Amino acid sequence: MAQAQESRVPDIGDYSDVPVIEVLVSVGDTVKKDQGLITLESDKATLEVPAAFSGVVKEIKVKIGDNLSEGAVVALIEAEGEAAAPAAEAKPAEAAKAPAPEAAKPAAPVAAEPAPTPDKLTQREIALSQSRTASGATSGQAEPPSPPTSTPPVTFDASRVMPDKVPHASPAVRLFARELGVDLLQVGGSARKGRITKEDVQGFVKKALAGGGATASAPAAVAGGGNGLSLLPWPKVDFAKFGLTEVKPLSRIQKISGANLARNWAMIPHVTQFDSADITDLEDLRVLLNKEAEKSKSGVKLTMLAFLIKASAALLKKYPTFNASLDAAGENLTLKQYFNIGFAADTPSGLVVPVIRDVDKKGVNDIAAETGELAKKARDGKLGPADMSGGCFSISSLGGIGGTAFTPIVNAPEVAILGVSKSSIQPVWDGKAFQPRLMLPLSLSYDHRVIDGALAARFTADLAKVLGDMRRVLL
Repeated sequence: MAQAQESRVPDIGDYSDVPVIEVLVSVGDTVKKDQGLITLESDKATLEVPAAFSGVVKEIKVKIGDNLSEGAVVALIEAEGEAAAPAAEAKPAEAAKAPAPEAAKPAAPVAAEPAPTPDKLTQREIALSQSRTASGATSGQAEPPSPPTSTPPVTFDASRVMPDKVPHASPAVRLFARELGVDLLQVGGSARKGRITKEDVQGFVKKALAGGGATASAPAAVAGGGNGLSLLPWPKVDFAKFGLTEVKPLSRIQKISGANLARNWAMIPHVTQFDSADITDLEDLRVLLNKEAEKSKSGVKLTMLAFLIKASAALLKKYPTFNASLDAAGENLTLKQYFNIGFAADTPSGLVVPVIRDVDKKGVNDIAAETGELAKKARDGKLGPADMSGGCFSISSLGGIGGTAFTPIVNAPEVAILGVSKSSIQPVWDGKAFQPRLMLPLSLSYDHRVIDGALAARFTADLAKVLGDMRRVLL
């Protein structure tokens, strides 16, 4: 009888301590390699952890509610046939690579978590965390070798790591706090033994935005020079006295997105440039190509979004300031040599932004196929961390719904986002008479610290030219 082997959590990007929300198999089940064993729910998506090999499930090592990181043992599987030997050989290597503890058990003492290193507690890291998050695992562009740590070296400050000053929080909560620019030293923990939870961090940010006393490390203070926001408290109303009510909790994605949107709106000086593009000829081409593909039963259905993504990549090359990220201190701009474009996808749980990588190297057919696949994964809640990381520029398209213009919120640490509304037939003067033309409304929101109005107007004007004649992409 083959010995049961450990099936572990694979690489899940920068995420750690991700909660288990579903166990997909039972003891005695026969599973195939890559079949889902459990489902994890990160801040932005659900992730299935696959079986490392085929075999029979002998023991499940986790339960719903456990928090898992890369390398954690999910189940013991009695491998079938040739899979047993390789699995046994891989076990020591896996253990050496990531000797992560198994899923948390109720009896495990909270104090067993290792104390954080000093580089996770400094203001310098808070200032750098957003640009690191944006450029995380991106497109495979050649980059200089870097140490395996997730943050750069920092100056040691003994006063920050004394036992009474080290915040008690998990790695996932520390990462979440860094992304929001929150100093955990100023956050009170509500869990056992003063442990700080994500809800504590969210509450701290909400209190800061409402002028509730959070100052030194509130998001606006980190980016804007030390002054916290001073706002009136949120109104408290007993709605029930006016009629029937129903309380509906926000989804997990909505809660996380809400904190990010509030930070972005408060910290980034937004300006929106409005324009319109004549897409009459482009729409005729799109319809023609789709009819040809339908007759030949080959290819994918082209969408206007695919053309928008391709055109935007051409404009990012021409205007590199738009393909950049500003650090949290507002002092340094990182110009990117790759072109990854995110698009807003509407899902039952809320808005998510999958990323198409290396758009400049792909044709419109490839982009259309990839957007379709990612949109389906988003609706099914199957997007992984890699699917939503590394974006340079975002597009939010409401063309299939309606509207004439809107002001999209910049997706930090990016510096611009393109909003697209529903196209309509408009009379356009050609010098002799008005002609009916299909016009597409464009709404470009940008960070005014990086981009001025003249540059934004040139960007949208040139984008309109490219959409009016896609041959310009070749120039």
